[in-house]
Amino acid sequence: QVQLVESGGGLVQAGGSLRLSCAASGRTFSMYAMGWFRQAPGKEREFVARISRSGISTYFADSVKGRFTISRDNAKNTVYLQMNSLKPEDTAVYYCAATTRGSPNPFDYDYWGQGTQVTVSS
Repeated sequence: QVQLVESGGGLVQAGGSLRLSCAASGRTFSMYAMGWFRQAPGKEREFVARISRSGISTYFADSVKGRFTISRDNAKNTVYLQMNSLKPEDTAVYYCAATTRGSPNPFDYDYWGQGTQVTVSS
């Protein structure tokens, strides 16, 4: 069992930056690949970024490539999402999730956090 708690969301102007954190409980954090997803009102949950168990491999949605980075600290059981050059269309609730499979499909993720709101004003 893994419990995930996101933090770091908030209100930011377009062009600004935010850093989201996701703290995981348990001693098996390094066994899971981690992902970030987001869901805007009236839209489906969409993949944002994911990172392998070791942190060596990262993957991004085209919409955030070059602006967002994902990293993890297995010693701290934490995964991060650094978001730069934010746009109003990045406004959404952001979720972190854990999976034993390397996949951008949210249905492949076993554990989810409660989400953190990110609002980008124009």
